[in-house]
Amino acid sequence: MFKKIYKMGEQEVYKTYKEECRKKHELRDLFWETTLTCNLKCKHCGSNAEGRKYEGELTTEEIKDAFKQIANDMDVSQILINVTGGEPLMRRDLFEVMEYATNELGFHWGMTSNGMLLNEENIEKLKKANMSTIAISIDGLEETHDEFRGVPGSYKIITENIKKMVASKYFDHVQVTTVFHKKNINQLERLYDIMQNLGVDSWRIASMDPIGRATENDELLLDGKDLKKLLDFVKSKRKHGKLKVLYSCQGYLGLEYEKEVRKNYFQCRAGISIASILYNGDLSVCPDVPRLPHLIQGNIKTDNFKDVWENKYQVYRDKNRTSCEECNKCKNWEYCLGGAFHTWNFEENKQNRCAYKMIFEDKK
Repeated sequence: MFKKIYKMGEQEVYKTYKEECRKKHELRDLFWETTLTCNLKCKHCGSNAEGRKYEGELTTEEIKDAFKQIANDMDVSQILINVTGGEPLMRRDLFEVMEYATNELGFHWGMTSNGMLLNEENIEKLKKANMSTIAISIDGLEETHDEFRGVPGSYKIITENIKKMVASKYFDHVQVTTVFHKKNINQLERLYDIMQNLGVDSWRIASMDPIGRATENDELLLDGKDLKKLLDFVKSKRKHGKLKVLYSCQGYLGLEYEKEVRKNYFQCRAGISIASILYNGDLSVCPDVPRLPHLIQGNIKTDNFKDVWENKYQVYRDKNRTSCEECNKCKNWEYCLGGAFHTWNFEENKQNRCAYKMIFEDKK
């Protein structure tokens, strides 16, 4: 009981902190979606990325100019560039661009990768470009992973490449990310052992969200019982396990799980401390957020990033961004504020996946 009371007070303090973050909106994470081209075709991909050329990608000079503009106008020591895709290593000028961003402009950067192209040559190039962190995807045991990711043999290639990354002892943090769904939810303990044996620094766990290609595979989505099982696992491992495990950003989880499965209480930081430059130069937030016209805030080819960041993004910073009747009546509204933007249904004006409701209210 004492712990619950303490957490209730702590949650109130964090609510005030979130209000300050919203007012100050200091940029901390800048995603660069290098390309939508990908060498896998994953069943959950929020961007519907696949192995083809996408028209309109920023040129080498355009993205360099964008980073230079941001470096001139803002404090690069406070901004981490998160390189993502598609698959970033499919872009041939990646190393040139990021060497420029780090060595010439002073940015720090990390990358999200499917791991297929992390061979010795590319690892050396990543060192030269001063990459500090990386998150690599493993989505189940071998057969499950290969089927989910759409390429037979990918699991073996990726696990071997992770071993190479760890063995290099160069990078500050090597993380594995796993998206959980109906076909791998019963593989938790075996996957935990695999992560420990790989020697990675942390294991980031997420649940499959109904976005992008996942909407075509909604039979794989976890139900409330599955989600509770996943959260109980993370909670237990954070208390008693040796490997650092954390849950990803999906929604407010209630006091039973808030700050038990991740570092802080829930906050969707889209447009508050997170922005992105999409593959075509559009300015948005997390690349998984729908690319609706009113959510795109400008384009780096024609707009000054700092001006856009300071004067736009209001749709993300409005505390009362939703008129959803169910959300507005919810007792957790002030801690949730509608949940994560990337799972919000903008057509029906409601949350597609209310984690709290799934765990505590839905009857399965």
